[in-house]
Amino acid sequence: MAKTSPIIGANVGRVEGADKVSGQAIYGADVHFADALWGKILRSPYPHARIKNIDTSKAWKVEGVKAIVTGKDEPEHYQGKSIRDIPVMCWDKVRYVGDKVAAVAAESRDAAEEAVNLIDVEYEQLPAVFDVLEAMKPDAPILHDNAPGYDGAPADIMAPAGGNVLNKLTFGKGDIEKGFAEADLVLEHTFRMPIHHQGYLEPQSFLVKIDDDGKVNAWASTKGPFGTRGQFAKAAGIPASQIRLQAVHVGADFGGKSGAGELPICYFLAKQAKRPVKIVLTHTEELTAMNPDHYTVVRVKTGVKRDGRMTARYLQAIHGTGAYAGMKPGRASIGGAGSATPYKIDNSYMEALQVYTNTVPCGFWRAPGAIQAVFASESHMDLIAKELKMDPAKFRMMNLIGEGEVNALGKTWSGVKAKETLKAALDAAGWKSPKRPNVGRGVAMYERGTGAGKAWVNLTAEADGTLTVFTVAGDQGTGLQTVLCQTVAAEMQVPYENVRCHIGNTADVSYSVDVGFGGSRSTNINSAVAFQASAELRKKLNAQAAKLLDCGEDQIVYKNGKFSANGKKSRPLGLSDVVKASGAPVTVSVETEVPRKGSSTSFIAQVAEVEVDPETGRVKLNKFVSAHDVGTIINPLGHQGQIDGEAIMAIGSSLMEELIDDQGKITTTNLGEYKIPNILDIPKFKTVLVKGGKNGPGPYEAKGIGEHANVTPPAAIANAVHDACGVRLFDVPVTAEKVYRGLRENGR
Repeated sequence: MAKTSPIIGANVGRVEGADKVSGQAIYGADVHFADALWGKILRSPYPHARIKNIDTSKAWKVEGVKAIVTGKDEPEHYQGKSIRDIPVMCWDKVRYVGDKVAAVAAESRDAAEEAVNLIDVEYEQLPAVFDVLEAMKPDAPILHDNAPGYDGAPADIMAPAGGNVLNKLTFGKGDIEKGFAEADLVLEHTFRMPIHHQGYLEPQSFLVKIDDDGKVNAWASTKGPFGTRGQFAKAAGIPASQIRLQAVHVGADFGGKSGAGELPICYFLAKQAKRPVKIVLTHTEELTAMNPDHYTVVRVKTGVKRDGRMTARYLQAIHGTGAYAGMKPGRASIGGAGSATPYKIDNSYMEALQVYTNTVPCGFWRAPGAIQAVFASESHMDLIAKELKMDPAKFRMMNLIGEGEVNALGKTWSGVKAKETLKAALDAAGWKSPKRPNVGRGVAMYERGTGAGKAWVNLTAEADGTLTVFTVAGDQGTGLQTVLCQTVAAEMQVPYENVRCHIGNTADVSYSVDVGFGGSRSTNINSAVAFQASAELRKKLNAQAAKLLDCGEDQIVYKNGKFSANGKKSRPLGLSDVVKASGAPVTVSVETEVPRKGSSTSFIAQVAEVEVDPETGRVKLNKFVSAHDVGTIINPLGHQGQIDGEAIMAIGSSLMEELIDDQGKITTTNLGEYKIPNILDIPKFKTVLVKGGKNGPGPYEAKGIGEHANVTPPAAIANAVHDACGVRLFDVPVTAEKVYRGLRENGR
């Protein structure tokens, strides 16, 4: 662990903040060329159909049209992060309302829109399936004839050719049947989570410009430049080395902006028109066709002793992946079922399944899979406590993992702060204090480790004594540039203002090292590589300083940005002195793989206080407490901003957000219908930080925070509603209509 400096833990402003608030920051849609054409995509009106014929003759007659490409023109092009099962444009079948069939590039958006609407497509409608449980039945319509044959399909894909179940992840330990047999009581419940959009306000944008030498310049609102470049290259059938993906600011992501998106279509149009082509999606396209979170059915079954000790836990999360699974990396599945485990349970079996349905393809939403699994498991915990006639907080406290103990999946952590975090949340919320009529409190818990992976930076000492950090990792709101500058300022012992950060493009390095943002890893891996680069740069500068001071390198003392010779009375040399003597800026390039620290995790406890109107069922969230087990906080402003944003995001998912699907067609087509929280929806909010843990994986014992506060709010709020009025909801959002029906069913 490195010793912290005053800049580590300081409330410094965001490096890019001035550019953003002044409007100077460049986002994807801001990039344009005078000769650029506007692209528009024709999408399927049917959830499942065979394409019989595509007629573009009328579209070509629209003034200003310069290119038209259909799936029939460019067949067999697939894209995806891992499993490549998404047609760039469909040529034989469409599998959801919104599937891409053709695209137009024209001089204006209006011309492109008009031309797209004049393309005639003859379809033969096919039987469709929309519910995940129905899709798993033997007689369900089959979406993909040979899913195991797709490039990147999991080697151990579980479904036979033609099945709708794509794959399965499993977790567990012990003997699950033995655990249930030992229980005094076994309870089982089923919960459902609807589709949620990530809710970013910047629609995705894509632009492709092909140089005369064939080099492809691309701009996209993506959090993972190298991953996006690789997916784009495979989908378009061109070498990745031929593509230069340019860096732009990203207007939030939350899991939704890391694929190739419409870059392949822009490329085909630009290639035909011999001009740049730009596609900027509408909010309607975002909500109806761009990888929202999964519709999920979760079954939870727990065995418990009368004294409250759990003996067995079975959890099954069935995720509707939609028409395609390519929006997800890795095994194209979700492991949230294996993360709902801050408790001691000797016997467990948990599984997460992915199932194809004729609905919008789904991707990642902040903390993939966890919000579904935790909503189910933490609501289930309250139901068990009620059956045992035990306080829900007490029931959790007695089952929480402690230091040296093993959790439900066989993990042992060090520096465990589970019980301390729960107590902090309960105390801050006044858990045992008297409540008014129709007021209830609910609690929920979660744990999440800090992510890891590859990172790379260039660090340069300039002739004027400043330092420049160069990275290819974009920043979609995590504050990466600020963290990099803080780390370098701390390690190089210079003022924060003397460090600047520059983000480049994929052509600036000869290898792909950026893993993109996600998994609560950006601060961990990037501060680690900046820490290492600072050490390398000091070593390089020491050698030059030793020559100037006429001493051995081992005699050089570096302190507060100055070099001196130990035992000599010569004048100390500043950074600028040493760099100027070198004749050029001094640069080091460092790539590192930051390993996952399995012994480290973070615990989260949240308490919601709601008031329910018994006449209407309206739920008002009055107070919300979020308690976190933390390590060293590098930037308190950024840290608190993450907590606030996450919690409000999930409060929206708890109380109002839902993409409504009607026979495969999304009907919430704008941000007026898909409601996200505004300032009037924000409750009295309190954060409690449980400090003292020294087992964070970062260079300064820092822990992740980016996907921690956005998982338990749905369960905490549902539990609070039950406490307030006796209505137990097994799905979200928690709406007045659902609570009203529950009240009437309960005779109130």
